[in-house]
Amino acid sequence: MSDYLRSVITLFAQPIRLIRTYPIDALRADFFAGLTVGLVLLPQSLAFAILGGLPPIVGLYSAMTATIIGALWGSSSHVNGGPSTTSAILTLSVLLPIAPIGSAEFVTAASMIAVIAGIIRLIMGIARLGMLVTFISDAVAVGFTAGSGLLILFNQFGPITKLSISPGASIPTIVQETVTQLTEIHWPSLIIGASTIALIYLLPYITRAVPAALLSMIIVTIVTTFLNIEQYGVRLIGDIPPGFPPLAQLPWFDIGLIGQLLNGALALAIIGLVEAVAIARAIASYTGQRIDSNQEFVGQGLANIVSGLFSGMPCSGSFNRSALAYQAGGKTALTAVISGLTALAGTAILSQVLAIIPRPAIAGTLMVAALGMVDRRGMARVWRGSRGEAAIMIITLVLTLTLPLQFAILTGVLMSLGYYLLRTATPRIEAVVPDTAFRHWDPAHGRPTCPQLLVVDLQGDLYFGAASHVEEALLRLLDQHRTVRYLLLRMHSVNHCDVSGIRALETIRRTLRVRGGDLYFVRVRAGVMYRMQISGFYEQLGPERFLDEDTAIEFLFHRVLDPAVCIYECDRRVFRECQALPKQTLPGHLTIPLLDGKLPAQINARALWEALHSPQPPAVIDVREPREFQRGHIPGARNIPLSRLLSERDTVPAGPVVLVCRSGRRSLRAAALLVERTPPPQVLEGGMLAWEAANLLEAVEQA
Repeated sequence: MSDYLRSVITLFAQPIRLIRTYPIDALRADFFAGLTVGLVLLPQSLAFAILGGLPPIVGLYSAMTATIIGALWGSSSHVNGGPSTTSAILTLSVLLPIAPIGSAEFVTAASMIAVIAGIIRLIMGIARLGMLVTFISDAVAVGFTAGSGLLILFNQFGPITKLSISPGASIPTIVQETVTQLTEIHWPSLIIGASTIALIYLLPYITRAVPAALLSMIIVTIVTTFLNIEQYGVRLIGDIPPGFPPLAQLPWFDIGLIGQLLNGALALAIIGLVEAVAIARAIASYTGQRIDSNQEFVGQGLANIVSGLFSGMPCSGSFNRSALAYQAGGKTALTAVISGLTALAGTAILSQVLAIIPRPAIAGTLMVAALGMVDRRGMARVWRGSRGEAAIMIITLVLTLTLPLQFAILTGVLMSLGYYLLRTATPRIEAVVPDTAFRHWDPAHGRPTCPQLLVVDLQGDLYFGAASHVEEALLRLLDQHRTVRYLLLRMHSVNHCDVSGIRALETIRRTLRVRGGDLYFVRVRAGVMYRMQISGFYEQLGPERFLDEDTAIEFLFHRVLDPAVCIYECDRRVFRECQALPKQTLPGHLTIPLLDGKLPAQINARALWEALHSPQPPAVIDVREPREFQRGHIPGARNIPLSRLLSERDTVPAGPVVLVCRSGRRSLRAAALLVERTPPPQVLEGGMLAWEAANLLEAVEQA
């Protein structure tokens, strides 16, 4: 048996695992928590069915089936599935153009779209596509949820005032129709709805033992029944047939209807999965439970399929019921199973009680729930974040209020994916300099940079989609810093690099080599290093181009950069190593030429020692600054700093001359000044560093 087939079987065997691992000591807590949630599920399922334009009994059918199936095959111990505000408003939006509200075709289409959305979710779970929910950004979720909340809020204007307002109308249309019918407001209905809202907000100050929405509905129902409010024209829920949900007669072979429902089913599947997984993860952050997104996909898929087959509506997770399950002490998925069984039993026992609930009370409850969907803190957090995410949130919100919801969701998802691709394809390329304490790197932002070395943070992956942007950005930086010959790339944010990325780096290196410089790296991750090695790029550069970050600047400063530029042509002190450097900046009209063509002859420290003790020793010219010379120099050497050598070339004695500096780099620049001498000057290979390493005698002068 293949590993994939075994994993699929594991997904469907979830109920067996739940039974085998069930802790018997959790039974009491699960029972009472499930009973509590079930009492809330009963009126909510009625409300959400009405919100979706469906008969109240359809919501109850879903509560009896989807809640139980979703719990048994899901991965979370606390997610309570069934009818929800989002799935209800989405169902209404999708089905409005297809069938009249209240018609048998509308109810059948609701069950059919639940099955199709369930199949899509099930396929995604089997295909192990749980990671796809990560592509739905918080900006889309927050914007869509807020827009849906506003739509639900305004769509309750009709039920709470008993005005004739078109179901599913846009907010401007609802406002216009409400204003034109103000004289026809049914005040008893409005008073009942407003009282329900007031009780929901006031009751938590008195008791939190019972959910405020449930308790307020009980109080309003008792009062209105006592007052016989139906005689004043207030609408009630009406007859609710008890019993187990019947099998739906679905049009399996109506290709036209399935085609019309498919787009909306996809939107229902996507947003429902995002909602369910988000709820599961939010509660898991308190419980520490590990959530399997693929298992949750399977659970939600089967829940919707069964709901549709048994005359129900599309379902998802409910945040308030799931949170209540956790707060009520529920320990396992049995809590949701018991809540579904409570809805089934309650329908049989309390059908006459449910029938007398005033519809304005349901509308008031939905209005409060709708206001809770507008996450002002979440919106503020997105707004304070990146401009791109803020724009996606606002656009999704506007589209939710103006377009059919399925198009708003899919557009938001596409914008999220587009924004993600844009960000990965345009990683930030930023020149950085040390902070004032030389401990961290800060963005340059106009601060002085080294004229020879540019340090750059590459903040993103180097794959085919980003390679061109990275290459162009680095070339622009080099164009802006025309004297720079060396580039140090900080690669700690690069997790992936492909062949296109390697080619971009090769282009940058060629540009630097033309300038007489080279490319260096620090903090290259193992995966990126492996790609460089198998492509031959690592061998092309050599291991000496990959430096340790703590010593990289020290190495480049003492071994690579031209000290003549540092001392005579640069008045900046960018790096720690620059701080003690003597600065003798030349007048603007004077420049020290670069050595062009063949390098001068070099002599090693031991050979120079022997030559100095020969009958005809060469003259040694030390081109360092006086302060450096006084600390230690070759006995008999004459100090002519490189800056003075420009004007004192004629004072250099005739005959063989050896030029000396600290590491040999300034000597090469000095050789360029004396290139026309005969015989041409020699350079001490490795400078005074090599002389000291050979343990040869030095002369020291007192300042």
